[in-house]
Amino acid sequence: MTKSELETVLILQGGGSLGAYECGVYKTLKKIKIDFDVVVGTSIGAINAAIIAGSNNDDPAKHLEEFWLELSETMTKSFPEPLRSIVSTFHTTLWGNPHVALPIYGIPNPWTLFMMQPFLYDNTPLKKTLTKFVDFKKINRKTGTRLIVSSVDIQRGKSVIFDSHKMEVDVDHVIASAGYPFYGISWTEKDDRYLWDGSLLSNTPLREAINASPQYDKIVYIVSLFPKKHMELPKNMSESIHRARDIMHIDKTEHNIRMSKVISRYLELLKELYQIVTNSDLTPQNKQHFEELRPEYEKLASQRGAIIRDVIRIERQEESHFLLEDADFSLSKIKQLIDQGESDSQKILDQKNL
Repeated sequence: MTKSELETVLILQGGGSLGAYECGVYKTLKKIKIDFDVVVGTSIGAINAAIIAGSNNDDPAKHLEEFWLELSETMTKSFPEPLRSIVSTFHTTLWGNPHVALPIYGIPNPWTLFMMQPFLYDNTPLKKTLTKFVDFKKINRKTGTRLIVSSVDIQRGKSVIFDSHKMEVDVDHVIASAGYPFYGISWTEKDDRYLWDGSLLSNTPLREAINASPQYDKIVYIVSLFPKKHMELPKNMSESIHRARDIMHIDKTEHNIRMSKVISRYLELLKELYQIVTNSDLTPQNKQHFEELRPEYEKLASQRGAIIRDVIRIERQEESHFLLEDADFSLSKIKQLIDQGESDSQKILDQKNL
């Protein structure tokens, strides 16, 4: 890839079962033959990203949908709405999901929650499911889509990034990004660190994409699972917590994008000044000082000269305010989210004439 080329980047948020929406979005993007150079994800977004980058199927969009249909449960299909969503969520809370995580001691109870264990669910089932859908040898060839996933070092409170172009990524690295403590899912011990869900620090890992290859300009697609705007005020405590949860996880990357443009403009000015100086008569002392500064300038110009040329945001909207909607793995909900992701992304693409 030369400096004149663009990187096309897909950013996938975390959000439990809402990740099925990202599946729908990817289906639409793939349908119009948008191929991604880099896929960056956290939490369930990291799981989706791994399947996209390392699908062992010729049709990664179809493979991703198969993954989500395998995760879904059909026990609640005969329940009417909104009872179905509530029952499905509490079924997952009590019994877990055989393809995602299972309770360590059977049905969780308050004593287990607060006194006996720092987590309630073992995510080994998700590891087994993921290995069915991801060819990690393909990811680590470093010739296809670049995979970047983010997690958090529990003890140090720092972001930990796993990048398939800088290391050998395995299933544990991906799973490490999906240990969400508020739902009692276990952490992952990897490379002498204890790791939690990357969404605890940032649910929209755009900065990780910029830092991974800051020398290349980018077109970025961001899939937002949590609505940024919702003008209706909460009516009760459940809705208040629901809205607060949304705000905690919404896309907050405007600052990153602004700073990218500011830095790029600074570098353009430096380049202009550099050209002026090199074409000017300098005293021996100034010339020596200029030569001392040259390596630092060239490093900045070559390694931080990229800009984000365009950002396409595809954001999920919602009508209901069910607090635990991201734990609803019922088949009907998963299919609804996939369809919604397909529809929403097509509308955005039509607006942008893509």
